[in-house]
Amino acid sequence: MNCRRRIAVLSLLLGTLLLSFALSTQASASPVADKKARLREVQAKLQGVYHEADLAVEKYNQATSQLTTVQQQIKENQLLLKVAEYNLAVANRQLQSRAESIYKSRDVGIVDVLFASNSFDDLVTQLNLMERLGNSDVDIVRSVAAFQQDIKDRRVKLDADKKAADKLVAERAAQKSAVLAVQGRLEQMTAGIKDDIQRLQEQQAAAARAAAQAAAQAAAQAAGGSNDGGGSVPDPGGSGNSAVVAIAQRYLGVPYVYGGASPSGFDCSGLAMYCYAQVGVGLSHGATDQQHASTPVPISALQPGDLVFFGNASYSYHVGIYVGGGSMIHAPHTGAVVSYGSIGGAWIGGRF
Repeated sequence: MNCRRRIAVLSLLLGTLLLSFALSTQASASPVADKKARLREVQAKLQGVYHEADLAVEKYNQATSQLTTVQQQIKENQLLLKVAEYNLAVANRQLQSRAESIYKSRDVGIVDVLFASNSFDDLVTQLNLMERLGNSDVDIVRSVAAFQQDIKDRRVKLDADKKAADKLVAERAAQKSAVLAVQGRLEQMTAGIKDDIQRLQEQQAAAARAAAQAAAQAAAQAAGGSNDGGGSVPDPGGSGNSAVVAIAQRYLGVPYVYGGASPSGFDCSGLAMYCYAQVGVGLSHGATDQQHASTPVPISALQPGDLVFFGNASYSYHVGIYVGGGSMIHAPHTGAVVSYGSIGGAWIGGRF
């Protein structure tokens, strides 16, 4: 097959690959876009629920505080009740003692009243006796009635306050529980949608890698070569940049970020660019540009620190840093982190 024929075949295959990839991306981007739109909608609702939850929790706390205050007042009023009951007992004893004293004085008028009374209560209600007892004794009788009413009023108020506080706390607790339940459901929905988005994006990335590998293999077969060791690329010699491996190992675990080229997040070519910059080699942010700028190295001749490219001569869709033993350090895809991976499927290496 002559050169023009090969170029035509490769161009046709590449065009077919890009068209099919574009169509598949459009078809699969819609579910991701829908999920992201739904995520934004749920997150917006969640922000509103967070505000409602804050209000509900605060109202519940206020009601609980109010109940605590009432409970403290109940304790204080219980002490006052004991004082009132004691004062009532003292007043009753004073009144009884005074009546007995009058009885013992043998005052005929008083004796008549005493014998005419059926009970002690009947006795103290008689106006003529109250007049005979004098002003101080009338005050004692009035104190008895006042203490009795005070005790009754306090008990009624305490019961009413306690019931009202208990009811308010129960209502606020129910409101808080309802809002927090909605918040929990929305948070679960948010996590589920994020998982769906990650899964769809991983499926897209896997489909893109598979399509690119298939296209590379087809292109290699059309050109009459093979894709199992870098074709007929000669070994350029040299030891490469082994120091880059140690640099890349520092960033194991850093999350994949599309377009990232810093320790806060890397994509595949961003990781290679950042690590090589630290040994004084400036690279473009793109796997294809990096492959074109490097000295080609067959897969069988890779040295630690060499770059490993996935794709074909026209387009490299992924790059990693070779560490030896058929392994590389790379930033795989969205949702993953910088990690070790196999170089299986790589079509060529690059050395600087």
